Amino acid sequence: MIAIIDYDAGNIKSVEKALLYLGQEAAVTRDGDEILKADGVILPGVGAFGDAMEKLNACGLPEVIRKCAELGKPFLGICLGMQLLFDSSEESPGVKGLGLLEGNILRIPAGDGVKVPHIGWNDLRFSGRGRLFRGIKEGEFSGNNYVYFVHSYYLQAKEKDIVTATAEYGVTIHASVEKGNIFGCQFHPEKSSETGMRILGNFCGVCGTEGK
Repeated sequence: MIAIIDYDAGNIKSVEKALLYLGQEAAVTRDGDEILKADGVILPGVGAFGDAMEKLNACGLPEVIRKCAELGKPFLGICLGMQLLFDSSEESPGVKGLGLLEGNILRIPAGDGVKVPHIGWNDLRFSGRGRLFRGIKEGEFSGNNYVYFVHSYYLQAKEKDIVTATAEYGVTIHASVEKGNIFGCQFHPEKSSETGMRILGNFCGVCGTEGK
């Protein structure tokens, strides 16, 4: 079973629907015991960094999430959910993130041809092919490595070796990370057609639920 952490984030239902499409058992929950019993955990997210951390803290979820990391449970942060895995964000100065990974969350600088927020499809470059991208080809015009982004802030990871995919949008965006049992996607795999389903399927494979 894959637990989807419920803290009133905007894309919870779309993540659940994607998992059900893949034939997975999914539970939308904020119950700590249920989360810790799951084969894998997904932290979705759409919204503001500070507001999201306030909601997580109100539900008593940060310690549950840290326990998941400590136990080595496969854990995937999506969009804002990935950003929350880091220490802080320019979006909400003074607000502490979960601190499971090191890096900076910065605002995308507007410029020629660059509108903020960044909404739309971008291709990925695989800087260190991680387990989420098994079976996905790289290539600027291949058509099968395009994913869907909706964000105004982006990650620059401190540990460059955890970055498994990048995207270009005025700046180089660290679009996906992997460190041990912790995974993150700045883009929305649940909204990224066949490529996104493959990425979520690969995460289920890491969880040991693929084919269950």
